[in-house]
Amino acid sequence: MTTYDPTSYKPYDFANRRHIGPSPAEMDTMLQTLGLSDLDSLIRQTVPESIRQAQPLDFGKPMTERALLAHMREIASENRVLTSLIGQGYHGTFTPPVIQRNILENPAWYTAYTPYQPEISQGRLEALLNYQTLVSDLTGLEIANASLLDEATAAAEAMTMAQRVAKSKAQAFFVDENCHPQNIAVMRTRAEPLGISLVIGAPADLLSGGLAAEVFGAVFQYPGTKGGVQDFSAQIEALHAEKALGIVIADPLSLCLLKAPGEMGADIAVGSTQRFGVPIGYGGPHAAYIACRDAYKRALPGRIVGVSVDSHGNRAYRLSLQTREQHIRREKATSNVCTAQALLAVMASFYAVFHGPEGLRAIAQRVHRKTVRLAKGLEAAGFTLAPKDGFFDTITVDVGAARQPEILAAAVAEGINLRALGTAAIGITLDETTEPETIEAVWRAFGIIDRRDDDFTAAYRLPEALIRQSGYLEHPIFHLNRSETEMMRYMRRLADRDLALDRAMIPLGSCTMKLNAAVEMMPISWPEFANLHPFAPRDQAAGYDRFIDSLTQRLCTITGYDAFSMQPNSGAQGEYAGLLTIAGYHRARGEENRRVCLIPMSAHGTNPASAQMVGWQVVPVASDDKGDIDLDDFRAKAALHAENLAGCMITYPSTHGVFEETVQAVCAITHEHGGQVYIDGANLNAMVGLSRPGDLGGDVSHLNLHKTFAIPHGGGGPGMGPIGVKAHLAAHLPGDPNGVSAGAGPVSAAPLGSASILAISYAYVMLMGGEGLTQATKIAILNANYIAARLQGAYDILFTGPTGRVAHECIIDTRPFEASAGVTVEDIAKRLMDNGFHAPTMSWPVAGTLMVEPTESENLGEIDRFCDALLGIREEIRAIEEGRMDRAQNPLKLAPHTLADVVGDWDRPYDREAGVFPKGSPRTDKYWPPVNRVDNAFGDRNLVCTCPPMEDYAEA
Repeated sequence: MTTYDPTSYKPYDFANRRHIGPSPAEMDTMLQTLGLSDLDSLIRQTVPESIRQAQPLDFGKPMTERALLAHMREIASENRVLTSLIGQGYHGTFTPPVIQRNILENPAWYTAYTPYQPEISQGRLEALLNYQTLVSDLTGLEIANASLLDEATAAAEAMTMAQRVAKSKAQAFFVDENCHPQNIAVMRTRAEPLGISLVIGAPADLLSGGLAAEVFGAVFQYPGTKGGVQDFSAQIEALHAEKALGIVIADPLSLCLLKAPGEMGADIAVGSTQRFGVPIGYGGPHAAYIACRDAYKRALPGRIVGVSVDSHGNRAYRLSLQTREQHIRREKATSNVCTAQALLAVMASFYAVFHGPEGLRAIAQRVHRKTVRLAKGLEAAGFTLAPKDGFFDTITVDVGAARQPEILAAAVAEGINLRALGTAAIGITLDETTEPETIEAVWRAFGIIDRRDDDFTAAYRLPEALIRQSGYLEHPIFHLNRSETEMMRYMRRLADRDLALDRAMIPLGSCTMKLNAAVEMMPISWPEFANLHPFAPRDQAAGYDRFIDSLTQRLCTITGYDAFSMQPNSGAQGEYAGLLTIAGYHRARGEENRRVCLIPMSAHGTNPASAQMVGWQVVPVASDDKGDIDLDDFRAKAALHAENLAGCMITYPSTHGVFEETVQAVCAITHEHGGQVYIDGANLNAMVGLSRPGDLGGDVSHLNLHKTFAIPHGGGGPGMGPIGVKAHLAAHLPGDPNGVSAGAGPVSAAPLGSASILAISYAYVMLMGGEGLTQATKIAILNANYIAARLQGAYDILFTGPTGRVAHECIIDTRPFEASAGVTVEDIAKRLMDNGFHAPTMSWPVAGTLMVEPTESENLGEIDRFCDALLGIREEIRAIEEGRMDRAQNPLKLAPHTLADVVGDWDRPYDREAGVFPKGSPRTDKYWPPVNRVDNAFGDRNLVCTCPPMEDYAEA
């Protein structure tokens, strides 16, 4: 009998009718397979009694979908959306409706996973390759990646990348004083634990006094935060003479008119593509870019899409140079970048395809001409403007200390936010949405009453030497027929090449690919949430404050922590922020020497990389023969490093999907030796409502909101990784990146990170309620144990708890098949594509295995279909073992099979039908991988990271 009585279910019970997959009858069927009478018996066998929370989650009555939308409308109305001309890296933009509807609001795009299985990710890989081409062309640099988190963190990544590749041995780094304040603040946070000294000054300083010889690199903002544009060629030449590197933070729209950073000699360029059709969203999410010279491509952080071939020699896309990534390099990693901003990069790439080079240039020209008209009106009224020698979209007006507050207040009365610069100046930044009425309202705020913005004579104030002469976006993909019909069909073609959660279960262990309900997603497109500037006056964001405060309180209740920071833009960034918080605590106690971190060998690859980023020494801890933390080894190493122990990083439930009963002992040992405990929140989906990391001894955890709390993965981002802490760490949480308040260093460009998507997690919690969240956890555990039971015998389940149960995921061992049949874990992963499934997590945490996590959102029919596919694959392996199939020419080694394999000659020793239609696979609604198996080695040997010749698009 299930915990919930089926007769008590209400039609609008969101948790049990919409979010949780199995029906009551299906739950009973699964429990019978496990030999259990009720769900709570399974939980008692799975979750140790010593770690279970005493009180159930109670958030009051959960909301219906209709009530939630009304509630969110009420909250949205509390935000005051003024026209923000604050600039500082955030701009008003118009998202073409064809992009909003077909990308941002389309589950085919937002429910996809990171394209680690390229054969079923060809659509988003092409869109990301378009993005890389856009960035490479505009910056004039050879290699770009597929996005980073935001401009400030991209600048910090560029700084540490420069330190790695520069031949200069200097330990200082020069920062242009004209950089946006949040960029400087985040770079300072990154630099301090790594021993990098920041030198902040005017770019001209590098041309005298030998300063270029004292730094390993320098970064310049282009245009500067106050609007100035200048050529940094001389500064970069001086840096190169001293074996140092030059970095330019460049606004991509300005690059449609201005000289490219690569043409100045820049080695690296970074920036934000937010103004390419991505709403401001009170700070995010937005796709940052990073590009570099070809010589430095192997040091470039993040994901790089490259062009390769499949097993038939056809063009295919894939992620290139993956050996750079933190999962592989671990404590030797130079960056912990994990989540990117793929969905937002895709939007920006389609914005460029939609407008083409001529359209982008026209937008840039209009923005600049509007700014010139605004400036002329202010000058005519006697105001002093800077910069004197040219600007793009930003001007600074000297108004004096007495008039600054008066003008800012008058602008707000006109419905406009301007930027206070110091105590006597005002910054104004225009964008593509600026109308003549806006310019006239600004003039009125400055006391210019009768002037009209009606002189549209083309006028420019760009330095002649900086006007761009080189072309960009010459590839035919940016010259499509841009009718909406053609755009819609191109987006659909790419979406059809992918396998996302809207097609099938994605059973990725640790990644928690659960339902992202449509009702949870809807508010993020509303203008009250989408159009708010992150540095707007706080009283204009009362709606944001209201729901984020409520979400924070609920997360504290769920986790047992006392305070949260919502700033981290990804789980890996949450790890980094959490460790910085611990480091700040030790520093405040005069124990800055504590820099040793104990990390189990089974930990997430980002864990040791994050520890390295805060300047800590990673000490690995062994696992015992059950895969658990070796407590004796942990105790010995904690004692050995007691004087310098900063803390430990553990994952709970463990990375191999088990509730380790020694977790409290691990926490106690760490505390005994003066360290703090970081509990990775990646597996919180097995804990919500059942156990709280703050009660286990954890001092800090990050929560993957894009896992447990229903924010979609977006094909590799957005993500959110807020951190919860105990009270003693609260004072050391990340500070305000705009420098408004004191506190610890910020880790992201915006105070609340990607604030707009926090609305998704808030909606999820309000719809589910405490009881629904707890039930979701129980069903996630039920679904995983049912899969383990169905597959047991055909496959070995590698790790289980003392009662033979797993947590919310299980690891199936495929290693024996390599010896018995020549079949690898990759072969099985590719064969699952023929069944219409994304493979589980491959070869992690144990090489040669598959880690399966079904989540609570999958019903029994889909779970059985997945189990049937794996059992069918086991039968094919047995046929190879018994000599009934060839070891080299069989459906597994030659998977996946495409539609092209159905026609033409068939020279394989197995039946064509068996190849393309595995046992149990659908026929009517079959998903066809668009390419055969991708050749990874070819792609790395022949690295191409921009759009290939147009003939490859002809068939599409």
